[in-house]
Amino acid sequence: MKKEEQTPHINVDYFEDLTGSIEDGAKGDVKEVGTRIKELREKKGISIEDLANLTGFDKKRLENIEKGVVKPQLGTVMKLSRALDSALGRLVSGTGDKLYSITRKEQRKTISRSTSTKGEKNLYAYMSLAPEVQGRHMEALIVQLEANPAKDVSVHNGEEFIYVLEGTALLYIAEEVFDLEPGDSVYYLSTTPHQIMAKEGKATILAVLYE
Repeated sequence: MKKEEQTPHINVDYFEDLTGSIEDGAKGDVKEVGTRIKELREKKGISIEDLANLTGFDKKRLENIEKGVVKPQLGTVMKLSRALDSALGRLVSGTGDKLYSITRKEQRKTISRSTSTKGEKNLYAYMSLAPEVQGRHMEALIVQLEANPAKDVSVHNGEEFIYVLEGTALLYIAEEVFDLEPGDSVYYLSTTPHQIMAKEGKATILAVLYE
């Protein structure tokens, strides 16, 4: 008896134009998150020492983030946004001024990068899909993951929804490990210790972060 071919539950080729050139757009703007953090901190009259006390981050680490030596992971940015009493989106992609945002695939937004704690390895690149919306409480991102043997686990306030577009993502959460294939998704409270990376090579995900 001939075995029926299974139809994939998702056509990953559909996402090729959306995700394929995420690195191509990453030109010269990777320091912006650190710059925004510094500007907001100084505007609020908060010293580096005070911010270190508020977040538990080392002073040197914060200085490196502001200088662009270390590109903060999104969990780190969420902690900093709370400490600075600011919306996450303001630090990730700036303050919007619209009631809605339609993002065409040819209108790519600012791409940023994230590195390991010491800035020695790229962990992922991401771009915001709706930075123009004012007062938003969610941040929608296309994220290109890389493998990360260091396993920098993240814990912070908020909620996250992850949908895998391409490749295989490896999720460490609550002391369990899951392989996530294209079409798989996960939703979790960010207070649960977690880390997501490419299992090997690279993987691309849609990530929605909620403060």
